[in-house]
Amino acid sequence: MEHILLYAIVPIIVVMLAGYISGKKGIFNGANAKAFNKVVLDYALPAALFVSIVDASREMLVRDIKLTIISTVGIMVCFMVVYFIYAYAFKKNTKADGAIMALVCGSPTIGFLGFAVLEPIFGTNPSVALVVAIVGIVVNAIGIPVGLSLLNSANDKLKPLPAGQKRPSAWKPVIHALEQPVAWAPILAVIWVIVGIPWPKWASPSFDLIKGANASMAVFAAGVTLSAVKVNINWQAVLGCILKLIMMPALVLVLGLVFKMDPLNLKMLVVACALPPAFSGIIIASEYDTYVATSTSSLALNVILFIGFCPLWIWITDLCLKAGF
Repeated sequence: MEHILLYAIVPIIVVMLAGYISGKKGIFNGANAKAFNKVVLDYALPAALFVSIVDASREMLVRDIKLTIISTVGIMVCFMVVYFIYAYAFKKNTKADGAIMALVCGSPTIGFLGFAVLEPIFGTNPSVALVVAIVGIVVNAIGIPVGLSLLNSANDKLKPLPAGQKRPSAWKPVIHALEQPVAWAPILAVIWVIVGIPWPKWASPSFDLIKGANASMAVFAAGVTLSAVKVNINWQAVLGCILKLIMMPALVLVLGLVFKMDPLNLKMLVVACALPPAFSGIIIASEYDTYVATSTSSLALNVILFIGFCPLWIWITDLCLKAGF
């Protein structure tokens, strides 16, 4: 626990705090944070995912089929549960509000904090990269398109189309998401490994330089983002924390134990699903001007509570594995 706190949690707090203070002092602002996030999502994270996955083997990919299925089912079930709760359980909420909360509290911020949290705890190895890649694909190639489709559908029903104009295809957000480097880079790397093409060692340093900016810039940008919004904690924001920090890791833990998932992969997946909500959801909320205050407040509260829930879920997972469940 001491190692987790000192090598995974404390560095995140320090760097995020630096970003937060910089934002409050006016050194950086929300627009700068979006630029930092773009560097992470379009360059640093895809490079980190690609160069890490191509070091894996076909045997490792076959062994990790359970990881792929369980992460997809677990995350997307929680995603839809969050959507239905916030879209239908509260009278004042709209379906668009539900879509925003699903994008935020129904998705872990694997792209921004995945490597920053998992590598200090589990080491730098292809298994960590595969967990980050698979969860990242679920969040970016499935979750975001589904959320955007729900959001656009809700907004379209409120805005009548001009005469003669057709509604955009529901597949458009899916295609757009798959066009992003953070989605196709890990898919390309997996195909590379399946085909069996040897990855030349001399090519990795070309990716390592930009790869190194992934975790640090992502966490710093998260601090700047939090400084640019007004945090107002309410009971709906607290419910988002319960759904994100308890429901999602608990579900994947149960699924992993039932289907005899590899213990190390299960521990990494539980921690990945316990990560704070996706920062991309806040960006989308701001762009659509929908449910910004509550979703941002829930994000801020999740980040704080994650300090305690991260070691807690590792301890719970170890306890379950030792008990032979």
